[in-house]
Amino acid sequence: MASAIREREEADRRARGVIVTHPNRDKAVVQSTRVVVVLLLLVTVVLLLINTIGGWSLLEGALPIQLAFILVYLLMAYYVSRWSRGVLPLGAGLAVLLAIFALVGAPSWFDRNHAGFTQPTLNAGLLGVITLLIVPVQILLVVFAMRGFNQGWNVELERRDPSAGAPTGASAGEYPDAPLLPA
Repeated sequence: MASAIREREEADRRARGVIVTHPNRDKAVVQSTRVVVVLLLLVTVVLLLINTIGGWSLLEGALPIQLAFILVYLLMAYYVSRWSRGVLPLGAGLAVLLAIFALVGAPSWFDRNHAGFTQPTLNAGLLGVITLLIVPVQILLVVFAMRGFNQGWNVELERRDPSAGAPTGASAGEYPDAPLLPA
């Protein structure tokens, strides 16, 4: 539905002879921030997948939570790659939550590395290290997501298309009168 509305707005702009540009998206620092955020989201997904698959038999109650984080992070990576600025604060908030989960959960993997505990598919010490690696990745994700949020990815500039000719109802170089706003 949102894409149909967006397509209708774009067709209306083309009919009026308006070109929409996003000036902030052309900057190298903005493009690199977007790439870094997408990469950090995907690195988190990979670390979570390794942790989930390696400790599948022992995760029990945490399994749905980890699978939910994987799906949400993949969805956020998709939207960030399409310049959606709105998911950046959500990503930063979830990154803080995931970092807390990783800090709390990592010692239990190291405790399982002793005799008498059921061993996961991967070495428990390795899973502990992977869990601890999630923390700095999440800190970087918070930093870059907030940096991206402040860069104004959503700023749009409308300008007249010179090949479209004069706008309807106005002479050359003039815009039509704006509609009256309700009082």
